[in-house]
Amino acid sequence: MKEINAWTGYSEKDLEAVEQISSGYMNFLDNGKTERECTDAIVEMAEKNGYRNLDDIVAAGEKLEKGSKVYAVNMHKAVVLFNMGEDILRDGLNILGAHIDSPRLDLKQNPLYESDEYAFLNTQYYGGIKKYQWVTMPLAIHGVVAKKDGTTVKIRIGEEPGDPVFFVTDLLVHLAQDQMEKKASSVVEGEALDIIAGTIPMDGDSKDSVKANVLKLLKEKYDIEEDDFWSSELEIVPAGNAREAGFDRSMILGYGHDDRCCAYTSVLAMMNVESPLKTACGLFVDKEEIGSVGATGMRSAFFEDTLREILDRMGIYSELNLRRVLRGSRMLSSDVSAAYDPLYADRFDKANAAQFGRGIVFNKYTGGRGKSGSNDANAEYLGHLRKIFSDNNVMFQSAELGKVDVGGGGTIAYILSLYGMEVVDSGIAVLSMHAPWEAVSKSDLYEAEKGYEAFLKNA
Repeated sequence: MKEINAWTGYSEKDLEAVEQISSGYMNFLDNGKTERECTDAIVEMAEKNGYRNLDDIVAAGEKLEKGSKVYAVNMHKAVVLFNMGEDILRDGLNILGAHIDSPRLDLKQNPLYESDEYAFLNTQYYGGIKKYQWVTMPLAIHGVVAKKDGTTVKIRIGEEPGDPVFFVTDLLVHLAQDQMEKKASSVVEGEALDIIAGTIPMDGDSKDSVKANVLKLLKEKYDIEEDDFWSSELEIVPAGNAREAGFDRSMILGYGHDDRCCAYTSVLAMMNVESPLKTACGLFVDKEEIGSVGATGMRSAFFEDTLREILDRMGIYSELNLRRVLRGSRMLSSDVSAAYDPLYADRFDKANAAQFGRGIVFNKYTGGRGKSGSNDANAEYLGHLRKIFSDNNVMFQSAELGKVDVGGGGTIAYILSLYGMEVVDSGIAVLSMHAPWEAVSKSDLYEAEKGYEAFLKNA
């Protein structure tokens, strides 16, 4: 179906649905620029649709059965949803898995310093970025500061009309002859990605008076001290809302499409599927951009342990039953694909590249040169999915990240496949992936949501 542009076959009803999904998604992006904010948004959507916190069910000693809707949260940065079907032991789960972290800058634990009457915040970049893309653009600060008294202060600066923003400087072109000769990877060094936090001294005599004034402002507005940075998670992200793009408004330009476009459409599919025959699961994890490590990444025991609790609440827990459920499950590892870009055509194998407006993208394998680190999905599973998507009038295509020797990438697919379940990468094509501002097609969002619904109902 790749040869057909989805826009050419849409009815008025389809176009209305495209705009409805796109509007909801743009709101999700604007309010979910960190993994914590995404988790909060997903939980809010789930609770509005009848999902209950698994912790409450366990504490009350309640049982789970067909039709039960539950969720579990991991450290405010990952969440899993279950809509219980008929026979979890026989059928396993139908899993939609996505990640909710995105490339960004993070403040270091001792970030605030002064140099020549500039107050700076020192950063470390998170995930794969082109460092030069992060200079001279408005930036916002999102995150939390955990104080010694046990309270947590939420920080969100740079998004409201009256808020200040922040920025990283760049060398003016008039003095940049040497800089312009550097490789792109070193045009801006990592240690030069510090953001300017202020320039007004508190007084004219004290050392580091500009820094002192910034601390004074932070104390007045947020009641935080310099030492509180030590126990903080503060992320530097592009400031401003997602926007429609193109004269035809066919695209959405925004921060964090990778992988929040797949997360949102997966959550929406979970909300739209009622009484599935097979238990539907939506899994939304952190840390994918740095290898799925840590307590909130896919490599953690969170998913397994939550499933243990589910089986226990059903009265059927054993390690053997857990393994049976996992092995009998099917999964769409919902992550983005690189959209074919005619301006960089030599980087792609066009016949095997994702195209805007051609629907949800399947990657039989990801990885890098020689399929290194790849899940490499089974042919029989792909055949099964083809039928599901064709029967439900879902536009879909197959793709690879780029030419064989050019590069590669990975997702959480290979981690889930270790349980013996059927897994394949499937997601949405993105232009300028990992840039501060990425682009997706509205029609691909629509087709993805339709596809995820069809999978949950029929896989």
